Formats: sequence, structure tokens, C-alpha cells
Amino acid sequence: MLTKFKETATFISERIHGEIPETAIILGSGLGMLADKIEQPIVIPYATIPHFVRSTAIGHKGNLIFGTLGGKKVLALQGRFHYYEGYSMPEVTYPVRVLHFLNVKNLFVSNAAGGVNFHYKIGDPMIIRDHINLLPNPLIGKNIDEIGPRFSDMTRPYDLSLIALAEEIAATAGIRLQKGVYLASTGPSYETPAEYAFFRMIGADAVGMSTIPEVIVARHGGIRVFGMSVITNEAYEFPVDYVNNGADVIKAANAAAETVSFLFTEILRKM
Repeated sequence: MLTKFKETATFISERIHGEIPETAIILGSGLGMLADKIEQPIVIPYATIPHFVRSTAIGHKGNLIFGTLGGKKVLALQGRFHYYEGYSMPEVTYPVRVLHFLNVKNLFVSNAAGGVNFHYKIGDPMIIRDHINLLPNPLIGKNIDEIGPRFSDMTRPYDLSLIALAEEIAATAGIRLQKGVYLASTGPSYETPAEYAFFRMIGADAVGMSTIPEVIVARHGGIRVFGMSVITNEAYEFPVDYVNNGADVIKAANAAAETVSFLFTEILRKM
């Protein structure tokens, strides 16, 4: 695996002319428009990158984009890989492993999520302050000692200084922000009302099907993380008078993408 990580990193490094992106951004469902704001972009389709798999999820274009955002060199992953697509955890987290060998220091993650917190409304951006993982842990198996320790600390998975900076920026701009706990389950079926109630009971504010494996692997390698969810549906309990629809999720994420793009850009500018 180390050989593969290094081969992929070398391929990407050659195409971005040996420059080092300090920050990488993983763009979730409906949030790929942030990539359009990257200046002087170099676009590398996933299909051309050695050892990358294909992103099949709705709203994930499948491009790696290098350029400048907020005055900083960034590497944006326009689409991610999911466990529900049938990929293994090593495949899901492969791009994040490669970031380690590109000397990336910061990882911004984003996703579309259902709001199980009764105070959350469709379109709300939520800073992820912590998470609950119901997916397989991507560190199971032989540890890669060259990257990180066997037992990786997760007491502060999301960087407190970046959270504080985001809150300061949002307050100045008059942006309504939520801050909560993100839970990831396997999907791809949406959760039942009883499951929503259970997730709320155990401390979740929002629920999705991604992100946490990437965060675990990033922290294992010493990359600091900032995360945001966009609340795309109100995942409440009985009685329900709605059905979850993938197209509606993308529509809601697209509507909020401008806010997430602004926050990510300003955080980069002020880091």
C-alpha cells in the first residue's frame, strides 16, 4: 500500500508542478461548486489517477483540482468515495492517505446531512464539533507505522482553532451557524423514523453516510481537520408526512453551497 500511495502522490505532484498544497478540501454531495471558485485550476479527472476508484454518487463529479483559493494553494477533491458504493475502507480513504505523502497539513471536509436535531432547518450549515461512527473503522488491519500510531487519539478530531475561526467569520458576516455532532451510518437506504429518534437519543445532531472514515485517517496521519455539514432534510420522527429523496438532498445542498464556499474561502484567507 505504501508503494501505491507514493505512486499516486508522485503522479499528482508531477501534474501540479511539484507545488505543495497546504490544505485539501473534500467536497460532498451538491457542494462541488466550490471548485469553480478555485483560481488557475489544474483539473485531474479521478479516472486518470493511478489507484483511484470511480465516484458513482449523485452530485460527485470525480475531479481533483489544484489551484488558489483564499490566497492559499489548495487541492480540492470534487467528489468522494463511499462505503455504500461497495468500496472497501482502504479504497474509501485512499485519497486521504495520499494527502499525507503530498505534505498536506489541513483537511476541510463537507457533506450533506439530515438534521435530527429539532432546532435544525433545511439549508442550515453545521460545524462538525464531534462525531459518532457507525461505519467500520478504517484503521482496522495492519497499522501503517510510517503514517501514524497503532492507537490513534480521537479526543479532538476537529481542530478547535479552526472551529473558533469559522464562528468568528460567520458572526461578522451575519451567517446563522449550527454546531453539532455528525453521525455516519452505512447507507445507502435512508434511515427510518425510529432510527432518527435513536440517533438523537445517543447524541447526534445530524446524520449522513460519509466523512468520518476520512477524518479518522487524516488524524491518524497528523492532518488537522475542519468539517461542515449542510442540513438538507429535517430527519424527525413519527408521524412523518414526507419521504427522503436524493434529488431533493442535492437541491438543498446546492442552495447552501454558496455559504459553505464563503466560509471555507475566508477560513483559508485568515489561516
